Amino acid sequence: MKTSPLLATFSFALLTSGCASIAVTDEAIVERTAFALGLAKSDFTISNRMDDGAATRYQVRTKAGQNYRCFVGGSIGLLGRAVSEAVCTKEGETPRNPLLSR
Repeated sequence: MKTSPLLATFSFALLTSGCASIAVTDEAIVERTAFALGLAKSDFTISNRMDDGAATRYQVRTKAGQNYRCFVGGSIGLLGRAVSEAVCTKEGETPRNPLLSR
């Protein structure tokens, strides 16, 4: 039995959709974090990356000594990789809903 390329692609997408370890690259994390924090890419370091289903959680330390806990969501679909914007909370502060902040 011969498998069509479309069926193989669809099967791969179903198996890997929601898998942040494959969808979220280190470069995507740096880009999304720089934008979220309003910093240059060289102004912080990322550590303790943990892929948890469709989310990647990690810690950020800025050159100014501030610490953040951040996460991005990631998945792979038929149209390629999709990575959400980073959501970061400064260590010691209460997490806020980014949709409600003004």
